[in-house]
Amino acid sequence: MRVLVAMSGGVDSSVAAALLAARGHDVVGVTLQLWGGPGDSGCCSLGDVEDARRVADGLGIDHRVFNFAGEFSRDVVEPYVADHARGRTPNPCVECNRAVKFGHLAARAHRLGFEAIATGHHARVTVEGGRVSLRRGVDGAKDQSYVLSTLLARDLARVLMPIGDLTKPEVRELARRFGLRTAGKPDSQEVCFISSKSSGGGRSAFLSGRIPLHVGRVVDFATGAELGTTEAVELVTVGQRRGLGVSVGDRRYAVRVDVASSTVFAGSPEDLLVGGVAFGARTWFDAPVPVGSPVLAQVSAHGLPRPALVTGEGIEFRRPEKRVAPGQVVACYVDDTVVGSGVAR
Repeated sequence: MRVLVAMSGGVDSSVAAALLAARGHDVVGVTLQLWGGPGDSGCCSLGDVEDARRVADGLGIDHRVFNFAGEFSRDVVEPYVADHARGRTPNPCVECNRAVKFGHLAARAHRLGFEAIATGHHARVTVEGGRVSLRRGVDGAKDQSYVLSTLLARDLARVLMPIGDLTKPEVRELARRFGLRTAGKPDSQEVCFISSKSSGGGRSAFLSGRIPLHVGRVVDFATGAELGTTEAVELVTVGQRRGLGVSVGDRRYAVRVDVASSTVFAGSPEDLLVGGVAFGARTWFDAPVPVGSPVLAQVSAHGLPRPALVTGEGIEFRRPEKRVAPGQVVACYVDDTVVGSGVAR
């Protein structure tokens, strides 16, 4: 099979390429050039392009670089900025996977005659009876099915994820056996287009050059009493505690953010609890799940799944849970299989 492997320059995608080549596939590696600004330090940075190229050379496979900087800016960065301007908390990695890796890259691979694309995600794509499923990766600590949860079955019909059945230690051991230069390379932890605070960057610096940031009032959620001020209301996330500018003795968390009035409503831990989440947009992976069906809801990349029921508006938790920030993706599972997702409104 002729396979185009997305190689980010990290150990996971390096091993994915090595495994497929060892299994006899006609493998070509590709690295995506997505961002060339000062925050070019996460996945797909210039250094990562070189790492991927040298891994491909060592494996004896061709390597290409596709420039999707324009598409990445339009489909990932600009919506990220716009969401913050509205007081929402976006998921740029979710959007990058949906729009770029399994959108633009998959389309180009098809035009170039590749039969499949492959990635180094810690997730599993299985096909049984002609039905495609997206399942959690074997390594629960590294599982990445959450960031793929907005995809549809048709998006993954020609996708391979060779390391989904492996733990991270097993991936690194295979990298050493294959002699890959990325065997000991640390995982990328940052948003790739935002430079670190230590280098004078960070989210605040990135956004302040693109949208106006406004000082916000912090008021008590229950009484409306003034509690303090926060430097930028656009940077506050529901559930946040640190950096609110609140000096009262009790713990206070951001319960609601109203950008229009530059107001953050802060409340107690109990004020954070809600019975469910309403979705502004919802995606079913394959077929709609009936209202009332039990699911496991995961509200962040590394969050614990919570028992819930599907409703007409979103999900209802089995017991009260912390509020989900508007703009956050909620992934819904049955056992270890993604059945759909929604964006909290």
